[in-house]
Amino acid sequence: MKEQLIKAMQRNQLIDMMYVSKSGEVTKRRIKIIKLVGDSFQSFCFVKHAKRTFIIDNVLAVLPVLNKEREVV
Repeated sequence: MKEQLIKAMQRNQLIDMMYVSKSGEVTKRRIKIIKLVGDSFQSFCFVKHAKRTFIIDNVLAVLPVLNKEREVV
């Protein structure tokens, strides 16, 4: 999982993430990773509109957000 997060950070990508909180609640977040530090990472969360720190082991899945451009015909 850490490798996927590093790649997303290096590519400056937005990612959709499934995450388990400390209380055990599963949430979906759209984030942009700012930095990785040890077993956690800091990111901007577009759901909460704030910087958040997440624990890597609590990440269930990540999926890059793709910007698809439509052609005007």
